Amino acid sequence: MVNSKITGTGCYIPSIVQENAKFLQHQFLNEDGSLIEAPSDVVIAKFKAITGIEERRYATPNLLTSDIAFFAAQKAIEDAGIDAEELDYIILAHNFGDVKSAAIQSDILPSLATRVKHKLEIQNPNCVAYDILFGCPGWIEGVIQAQAFIKAKMAKKVLVIGAETLSRVVDKHDRDTMIFSDGAGACIVEETTDLSSGILSHATQTFAKDEAFYLYFGNSYDKNEDPDVRYIKMNGRKIYEFALNNVPQAMKTALDKSGVSIDEVQKVFIHQANEKMDEAIIKRFYRLYKQQAPEGVMPMNIHKYGNSSVATVPTLLDLVLKGHIENQEVHKGDIVLFASVGSGMNINAIVYQF
Repeated sequence: MVNSKITGTGCYIPSIVQENAKFLQHQFLNEDGSLIEAPSDVVIAKFKAITGIEERRYATPNLLTSDIAFFAAQKAIEDAGIDAEELDYIILAHNFGDVKSAAIQSDILPSLATRVKHKLEIQNPNCVAYDILFGCPGWIEGVIQAQAFIKAKMAKKVLVIGAETLSRVVDKHDRDTMIFSDGAGACIVEETTDLSSGILSHATQTFAKDEAFYLYFGNSYDKNEDPDVRYIKMNGRKIYEFALNNVPQAMKTALDKSGVSIDEVQKVFIHQANEKMDEAIIKRFYRLYKQQAPEGVMPMNIHKYGNSSVATVPTLLDLVLKGHIENQEVHKGDIVLFASVGSGMNINAIVYQF
């Protein structure tokens, strides 16, 4: 019997700090193109109260998603102390490919995973590199896939990356622009014979009958913009309600499958989507066990880094493990939950023991 464990992590935090004040000159519009009557400072204050976001990070114009994915990958490989030539798979989760600064076209030929393998100068042709498009839960799903390969004896070492440059696909006239950011996080998942550590269980769901287009590509709210250019759009209210109604149950499904008691969970690393939404999800999750969420159980970094989609969970994990999030630590033997929700609409969760 073998299991899978994370042996190294790494992340890349872009250098450009985009504070909320930098949106004061933006002309925010409604979906129909009409001007939002409230002044920008009022719009921004309300946004911060709901999301918790004070600032976010943007990649410099010379860097692409595959570049920052490579930076995070390098750090994870070094942290794990392995030779990149030993990797059996490179799984890279993203949603929009490489989008050049000020460009309108995505580039995914070759795949971003292949580009990272090229940058790592891996010669081994048996190191298979591929991308996954799974919305914000992409990195967690990549870890689940890595475990499947390891359990099937198809792999011993897998590099899983989540990277995104959402600043390249946002509509400056849409208030939701302020949510999104850039970043990359990565980990090495390795085979282990220690069944008391590593991935204990997982759960994944896709809701597509009514929910498929809660997140989508749409036109700018400025009707004078080119109608053939599309930007990331979302139905925030529906996503919020969907997440609250479904994510806690998916987390419970994963936890119940693991046989672990809710009292043993030390941390919940949840997708950094919206502070109020994440807090509500955690409350509902613990309420399913007729308990209250313990103080400090949910590390957060959305205040400074925004929502970088697939990168939020691996980035948060790396920062906590490296001691960069105040009053947040993970110790050997701790049991944690990873959980995410996003475009698809997809939900997943992992129960993991360090």
